[in-house]
Amino acid sequence: MADIQLDYVVPDADLQPFVTLFYHFKADLPRFDDVERADHAQLRFRLSRGDGSYHFPDGTVQPAPEVHVVGPTSGAMRTCADGPVEVIGMGLQPAGWAALLGIDASAMLNRAIDGELFFGTAVRHVSDRMRAAQTTAEKVAIAAAFVQCSIAGGETDAVTFARGIDAWLAGSPSPDIEDLVCATGLSRRQVERRCNALYGAPPKLLARKYRALRAAVALANGSATLDQLLEVGFYDQSHLIREVKQFTGLTPGQLRTEPNQLAQLTMAQRLALGGRVHPIISDT
Repeated sequence: MADIQLDYVVPDADLQPFVTLFYHFKADLPRFDDVERADHAQLRFRLSRGDGSYHFPDGTVQPAPEVHVVGPTSGAMRTCADGPVEVIGMGLQPAGWAALLGIDASAMLNRAIDGELFFGTAVRHVSDRMRAAQTTAEKVAIAAAFVQCSIAGGETDAVTFARGIDAWLAGSPSPDIEDLVCATGLSRRQVERRCNALYGAPPKLLARKYRALRAAVALANGSATLDQLLEVGFYDQSHLIREVKQFTGLTPGQLRTEPNQLAQLTMAQRLALGGRVHPIISDT
């Protein structure tokens, strides 16, 4: 996989409520075309020249400007870009979405939008500084400084709520929404509204998404079999296969024997971060 490189950087403690991980992606190819799993929202700076696009699970195809925001995704998406490709990006925690963008995340589900609409034309100078930097550490430091200057500081309601949701998602392979209602002290309708606003999806879809991603990682690294996974919330083998395919773009068989390069790198490197980040990040 020498033609594709993906390096993750764990945010400093003060940014972890807002950013899942920073990453430096490079593809030394004339054309990059691969499948990305469902994920948090992303903020990406494309440092290479050329066009790019996303093919979202709802069938829409949207361009990827130089600096762009990808909203939360409800399934796997296809990513295409003229090569060679270089991107500095970051996953946005729900609180990071609220602090940086301040709009309802459900309005951006399976959508990409030009970052200049949120941050103004000055954001291009951030890209230029990243291009001039020599190392991954230097490039990520510029991205981190941009986030630090852009977010509203302090402990916010969004941070507290997101911590409760992430704990609920990580606490069980098939979490019960009534447990979440009890834990938050909010009504079911209020919980669903806040999940939509911060995560771009209701709790039921979030639970399905992270159950499937967790199962995909377990299948890929051999820590669980299909039979074992059937005991943690999937109705039957067909259901498991459909769910894993929807959220990763690959069947369980493909994950075990022929995963694409991006899937291999994403799962292996995130899993290696166990203990340094929340399980909802490292285990999926």
